[in-house]
Amino acid sequence: MASALFALALLAALAGPVALRLRRRPGFVTGRDGRLSTSTTLALAWTVLLVWLLLAILAYGLTAGGGVSYFRGTGTGSDGPLSSLTSVYLPLLGGPYAALIAAKAVVGFRLESGSMAKPAPRPTPGGRRPLRELIANDSGRTDLVDLQYVTLSAVTMLYVVLFFLSDVGGGLPRLPGEIWALTGAPAGAYLVNKMATRANPVITDVTVTPEGLLRVEGGGFTEPRLTVDDTPVEAAPDPATGALTARLPQTAKPPFTVVVVSRGLRSDPYRYEGRPAPAPAGPAPRA
Repeated sequence: MASALFALALLAALAGPVALRLRRRPGFVTGRDGRLSTSTTLALAWTVLLVWLLLAILAYGLTAGGGVSYFRGTGTGSDGPLSSLTSVYLPLLGGPYAALIAAKAVVGFRLESGSMAKPAPRPTPGGRRPLRELIANDSGRTDLVDLQYVTLSAVTMLYVVLFFLSDVGGGLPRLPGEIWALTGAPAGAYLVNKMATRANPVITDVTVTPEGLLRVEGGGFTEPRLTVDDTPVEAAPDPATGALTARLPQTAKPPFTVVVVSRGLRSDPYRYEGRPAPAPAGPAPRA
């Protein structure tokens, strides 16, 4: 019990500062569009988990385990506390990292060739990013491939943590060698999804100015055609940001639906519900 409590405290000491740092400044795990990167986040999580396992085993071996003899096992190395490191845990770590490297290469190549579009980064309050971005596509809708990748990886991590805490002195939990498939297979599906995703235009935000101008932000707006509730609207792209600006039809009243068609590809419909005008600033209080 004491060993398990110490291991939990070590996990909190290791993962806590990392999570707090990423919550305040998540730039390390964001992609080119400023959103949380699924592949980067999961690769980092597996790295933290494996480092925790190794540090906890090292601390146990040097204290309750009796020193160097603990790591030698019976002398053959087949039953030592780190015996399954190369056969199980490095493949578990390798799948997410292979997906990370390959996904970055695929996305970079497709962006350069014009076969994929990424919306410009959008600032968020305090610079924080919602965790939902890990399972959502560029339009903000849940992506089934990303969802299964995150879910299966989380279940596998929980499996490793619980089995390790049940017997800290046993070293790395003796997991089936095939368990690497729980991260390898979803990582492969995640990569194929990146390669197969069509370059649909993406709408990230819609605003209406008091003057009745409609502003549509997003990415992939090449030769765009804009519609508001299926009514075509002439739009002009902003050369600096790529956002579309158009005169809102007088018949369009919130809520209405905005769609962008670019090179024959249609964006997901964006439902604009309307936003209340900001309240005018009152007089400054007297001292």
